[in-house]
Amino acid sequence: MSRIANAFANGKAFIGYVTGGDPSIAMSEEYILALIDAGANLIEIGIPFSDPIAEGPVIQESSLRALHADTTTENIFSLVSSLRLKTSVPLVLLTYLNPVLHYGYEPFFSRCAQTGVDGIIIPDLPFDEKDEVNDVAASYGVDLISMIAPTSAQRIAQIASGATGFIYLVSSMGVTGVRSQINTDIDAIVKVIRSVTTTPIAVGFGIHTPDQAREMALKADGVIVGSGIVKRIAANPQGACRELTDYVKSLKDAIHV
Repeated sequence: MSRIANAFANGKAFIGYVTGGDPSIAMSEEYILALIDAGANLIEIGIPFSDPIAEGPVIQESSLRALHADTTTENIFSLVSSLRLKTSVPLVLLTYLNPVLHYGYEPFFSRCAQTGVDGIIIPDLPFDEKDEVNDVAASYGVDLISMIAPTSAQRIAQIASGATGFIYLVSSMGVTGVRSQINTDIDAIVKVIRSVTTTPIAVGFGIHTPDQAREMALKADGVIVGSGIVKRIAANPQGACRELTDYVKSLKDAIHV
């Protein structure tokens, strides 16, 4: 069983997101290990990028802070290497196509394999153009995680049928960030996905409270929380471990449904 599959093997999965290098690579490692200690089953690590089009202000600002701290893609690979010595929890990179193109497909996914990256999410990779990236990623044992948004209604089954690792189900239109309500008909989308694949489904975008996490866990196989975590790091860059631990434990407890 792959590390990603294992994350969903024992109940609902909690997936936490951290922007690598915010406020530093060393602190990112400390915070990721705190999330894991608090019960996170999978970690998404953002590669900072100057134009993260799918991200809201909270994660945009974290990306800029990481870039101002001189964080590079190679620094992120070093972070993964160090984490892999300490944990078997799956690690998934979230990035944009530009950094992968700039690095080069073959060397990028070769480094993923060398360092222990399990998967990659590329929000701006068009579905019709994903095969070239997917072929290289798969050759190095890296899952290209499919994203399904509420606007994907006519293509949900097509996208889901070829999904590997897990499916990132976008809960709401727009960009990432905390939301007071999630009004998308998640049940209907999940029904279509489940008709064509057994790949686990995790819901993200906007989830930040235990009640929201529980609601989404009742509908899918896992929940993804990003902005809620990043906001706590931004509020206390050098000392957020305790607050992150308490926060993730509250979310993790809520999804035991």
